[in-house]
Amino acid sequence: MLKTFENRSAFDVVNIAAGLGLAITPWILGYAALTTAAWNAWLVGAAIAVVACIALFAFSEWQQWVNTALGVWSVAAPWVLPFSTNSSATISHVVVGLIVAAAAGYSLWKGSDKPFSTA
Repeated sequence: MLKTFENRSAFDVVNIAAGLGLAITPWILGYAALTTAAWNAWLVGAAIAVVACIALFAFSEWQQWVNTALGVWSVAAPWVLPFSTNSSATISHVVVGLIVAAAAGYSLWKGSDKPFSTA
C-alpha cells in the first residue's frame, strides 16, 4: 500500500488523464458510431478516471487493483468485443490500457517495497 500522497499521486493523475482520454476518443478519432467500441471507451474510461480520483484521497490498494484490471480489459476488449477491425478504436484501447495497467501495477509494486514489521 502506498501511504503518502507524493508516492501515489503521479500514478493516479496519469490514470485520470488516460481514463478521460479514452472516454473522449470515440469523438476525436471518429468511432462514436461504432457503438460497441464507443460504449466500451466511454464506460471503461470513466471508470478508470473515477477509480483514480478515489485513489487520490483513499489509502488502500484496491483502487490500483481495479485500475490494473480495467487496463487489462481495455487491452483485450477489441478482440473480446469484436471491434479490432477498427484501427482507431483498437489502438486507443490498447495504448490507454497499457498505460493504465502499467501505472497502477507500478504503484502496487512500489507500495509493496515496505520492509516487514519486526514488532
